[in-house]
Amino acid sequence: MAEQTLQRTALMVVCMGAFMTPLMLSAVNVAIPTIAQGLQADAITTSWIPMAYLLSSAVFLLPFGRLGDMYGRKRMFLSGMTTVTIASILASTAQSPLELILYRIMQGMGVAMLSGTGIAILSSVFPPEKRGRVLGLSVSSIYLGLTCGPFLGGWVTQQFGWRSVFIFHVPVVILVIIIALVNLKGEWRGPARQSFDFTGTIIYSASIIALIYGFSILPAPSSIVLIILSGLGLAVFFRYERKLEHPLFNVNLFFSNQVFTWSCIASLIMYSSTFSITFLMSLYLQNIKGFTPQVAGLIMISQPLMMTLFSPSAGRLSDRHEPRLLASAGMGLTAIGLAALATAGQHTPTAFIVMTLIAVGLGFSLFSSPNVNAIVSSVDRQHLGAASASVATMRVLGQMFSMGIVTLSFALTLGPVQISPEQYGKLLTSVNTSFIVTSLLCFAGVYFSFKRGNLRGS
Repeated sequence: MAEQTLQRTALMVVCMGAFMTPLMLSAVNVAIPTIAQGLQADAITTSWIPMAYLLSSAVFLLPFGRLGDMYGRKRMFLSGMTTVTIASILASTAQSPLELILYRIMQGMGVAMLSGTGIAILSSVFPPEKRGRVLGLSVSSIYLGLTCGPFLGGWVTQQFGWRSVFIFHVPVVILVIIIALVNLKGEWRGPARQSFDFTGTIIYSASIIALIYGFSILPAPSSIVLIILSGLGLAVFFRYERKLEHPLFNVNLFFSNQVFTWSCIASLIMYSSTFSITFLMSLYLQNIKGFTPQVAGLIMISQPLMMTLFSPSAGRLSDRHEPRLLASAGMGLTAIGLAALATAGQHTPTAFIVMTLIAVGLGFSLFSSPNVNAIVSSVDRQHLGAASASVATMRVLGQMFSMGIVTLSFALTLGPVQISPEQYGKLLTSVNTSFIVTSLLCFAGVYFSFKRGNLRGS
């Protein structure tokens, strides 16, 4: 009975945390056009409002995940909740684009603490035969946050101004902290006597920063240099980590476990293809179609609503059937939906947009839970921390690459100008170009998803 109580409490806390993060993220994305007007930010600076958050998450996720293994995953989870609360309140007071971007970096740090520990806590508490269902519920919570975020973000922005979008979720965060402190008994760590890899942390962080900043300043000549240096840095990081007894990231799993490796690559590609949808559709619906933030939020609900409804079922199916078959089918459906969004124009029927977003949401729900189940079920129990960090790292890196594609498209088409009616033609070109690139990327990802092989050896 005590074990069941612990499992229920852990599931509740992790799912509420999983709900809160995308709620905040998607709500802010809907408010971005209003934020850009209020702070007089140009198009490229505007793209850095979500990008700064993602870059910070990517840089800090592995270090915080490792520190969670060393000093306690619950402790790191609660530290993340506290950091997110403080950063959100500060973001609501920002007086300039730079100030807001700095607070978004702080938010990203807090979310990195959460993302590196949530799946590891669930995988530590629940036995393997229940993992698909539990992870499906966790993923469904993420999509429930994505479902509520656009509508709530649009509503509070329209009713109370853009600053309110950073603080309306704070009561949920505080509630999670209280429940975890009072009811989540115990602590979960990795093996004792571990050391922290400062050198690997520096190499990894510098490489990620160089990569994303290089993307953001394309097509400047220095951007190519930064991207090449980033690639070299990541190669050095992988080589260095393989030699360590206590690495920042257990990269040996990528060289010894085919299911794990290809599942991670598929996840990276999927998030690279899909994360920018909310950002792009927010700009498209409010600027090109002329909808209010509230109406735009209602339309955008259709995609994450499908994810919320079908992710638990997909997770349960992956406990009985090969995850690669479900995930590959979902990825293919998502790629078709992205290709359809690439045709959107000023006079495209709203019903077409809604049906396309529904198809993308269904495809993603078929992919995500089975793919996460494949990753964590393909490793031994002692590697659950590394597997959890891998899931979160692929997600955040993919989200970051997705916004990098958008930033590049905006830089090449729009440049550093404020989005105004005179620029709407170029804005639509940027949106369509971004969807073309991401749909092609997603179609390529189907190959990697299918290539992973069978988890159960059949």
